[in-house]
Amino acid sequence: MDEKITLTDCPDCVNFNLRKAMRAVSQHYDKILAPTKLRCTQFTILTILNRIGTVSVTELAEYLVMDRTTLTRNLKPLEKEGYLSIIPDVTDKRSRRIALTNKGKAAQEMAMPYWQQAQSEMVVFMGERNTKQLITCLQQLSTIHQFL
Repeated sequence: MDEKITLTDCPDCVNFNLRKAMRAVSQHYDKILAPTKLRCTQFTILTILNRIGTVSVTELAEYLVMDRTTLTRNLKPLEKEGYLSIIPDVTDKRSRRIALTNKGKAAQEMAMPYWQQAQSEMVVFMGERNTKQLITCLQQLSTIHQFL
């Protein structure tokens, strides 16, 4: 099988190209964040919690446009490391809330310069104008479920 993989049937497929780009971007951020022992997805969760405080699992899943099962799977290693705690909601015992611990806050703050390096490299690679346009398009895409 020496056939080269092509996308002659769907070269402009938004899903394929977006996922391919996302894997490349994630690998870049993960490489830069490696000394922190955090993956870019974990860094994002810690950063959100550091900014908004305690939040329910449902609220965080909605914010990340993630299903609760996937989010819960992503939270387990962070909880195991002591970076966050998952506690029952005092008003609704069926619901759980996620809180950043002091250890989690310290890990997020320690990782921030690495994230800033990865982010700066992305902006240099893409150019500032293209980066802003891409972010605008991605923010629009993240709301597609509300319109279609």
